[in-house]
Amino acid sequence: MAEFAARHSCHVHAYVLMTNHVHLLVTPNEEFAISRLMKDLGQHYVQDFNRANARSGTLWEGRFHSSVIDSTQYLFTCHRYIELNPVRAQMVSHPADHEWSSYCTNAHGSFSDLITPHPLYMALSDDGEERRRIYRGFFAKPLTEDELTKIRQTISSGRALGGPVHSWALNTSVGLSPERLRHPRQRRAIALPAE
Repeated sequence: MAEFAARHSCHVHAYVLMTNHVHLLVTPNEEFAISRLMKDLGQHYVQDFNRANARSGTLWEGRFHSSVIDSTQYLFTCHRYIELNPVRAQMVSHPADHEWSSYCTNAHGSFSDLITPHPLYMALSDDGEERRRIYRGFFAKPLTEDELTKIRQTISSGRALGGPVHSWALNTSVGLSPERLRHPRQRRAIALPAE
């Protein structure tokens, strides 16, 4: 993932690997960068997996889903949605206990060659320890049902996750109504922050 993210000029801010799906929070720096990243990653991983397990054929169930988000309003909500996923699935009692997640990098400063801090994350504080303390504070309470529903609906529909002004501006800039902002090629759960 780190290799292909760098190759396609994508910044990964958060991730979680679950038993049957993956969530990513990514900022692409070029048009179609996410699609190229996912295509290369899928092809490379499936080939390696098939070779290691003496099998052939497809591995993924379907295409990925994506949603552009208003970073100012929803960046940390999406961080929490992603990194709390193993807790909601009752796999672990705390996000730090899930080995395949960005939580320990974002909350405790563990090294990761995959994670690139988002500018809003960096703006939490000039001091790294204080920044991580503030970040951990976001996880003091679970996401509300309204937040969960809103994120899930925007991911599955491909609509923008943002306030009315953000959604209207984004949708009209690409010539779509807020209800019709859909990506023509949807794949499995990826949230994309807007700059």
